[in-house]
Amino acid sequence: MRSILSALIAGIIFGGGLALSDMINPGRVLAFLDVAGAWDPTLAFVMAGAVIPTAIAFALRRRLNRPLFANAYFVPENRSMDSRLVVGATIFGIGWGLVGFCPGPAISGLVLGLWQPWLFVAMMLLGMLIERVLPLRLPSGSIAPRQA
Repeated sequence: MRSILSALIAGIIFGGGLALSDMINPGRVLAFLDVAGAWDPTLAFVMAGAVIPTAIAFALRRRLNRPLFANAYFVPENRSMDSRLVVGATIFGIGWGLVGFCPGPAISGLVLGLWQPWLFVAMMLLGMLIERVLPLRLPSGSIAPRQA
């Protein structure tokens, strides 16, 4: 129960931060990507501001035996970059650049009552379903091993 409650609180804080910084506005994100036009650096400041609490969390992680609200840390063991990762990241980047939404801000934007976040989230869920039902037939070999 503690892990669910802590995840809910973290999600509310994350969504609130996205709303407060106006990152749920796809126009703001698209203006950041428009480096040759009316460039808006707000997203760069939001990302830079996220580095500080992340650095603190990573420093604390090294000192703690386990998380505060779970029994163990869940750190991915696979550090290789394969074709599925590259294709997925490419699709994510293209979609983000085209419409200005990524999953976090789109989900946070559902409360606005606009149709665009709802359409984005519906298509995102459809894409996740398609990936589960019709897995992409790419070789699973590593593209380039990552040095630890």
